[in-house]
Amino acid sequence: MKVTDLVTEFAKPIVEQLGCSLWDVEYVREGAERYLRLYIDKDGGVDIDDCEKIHRAIDPILDEKDPISESYHFEVCSAGIERTLKRPADFAQFMGSPILVKLYRPRNGLKEIPCVLRGYEDGKLTVEAGKETICFEKSEVALVRLRVEF
Repeated sequence: MKVTDLVTEFAKPIVEQLGCSLWDVEYVREGAERYLRLYIDKDGGVDIDDCEKIHRAIDPILDEKDPISESYHFEVCSAGIERTLKRPADFAQFMGSPILVKLYRPRNGLKEIPCVLRGYEDGKLTVEAGKETICFEKSEVALVRLRVEF
């Protein structure tokens, strides 16, 4: 089982018991360091107290279960207003929202396309950019995140 799946399994009920939802778990290398990050969310937004409370509740369980053999930094963060969309439920929740699509290779000279989410099925993404409807195959898309318009 992947580290992120294992951590999700035991962290999700604790996060929910503390009044938040678990948006995502990532385990990444940044330079020489490794990071385990829990991204949380709640109605009305997450504050530093939520992050601290969840960090204190999960940290001893990480020590006990020891899912990662090497040293790492553990962080609890807000999912943020420009959060990454990954799962089908994420796309369903934010249908009609402004997003930014980042591509592996440029399309019409652009690698980043600001647009509105119009559809998502089996990894295929349908967006509206200006008056144009564009479909992207899963293999073309590096990242999709919410976009805040001012």
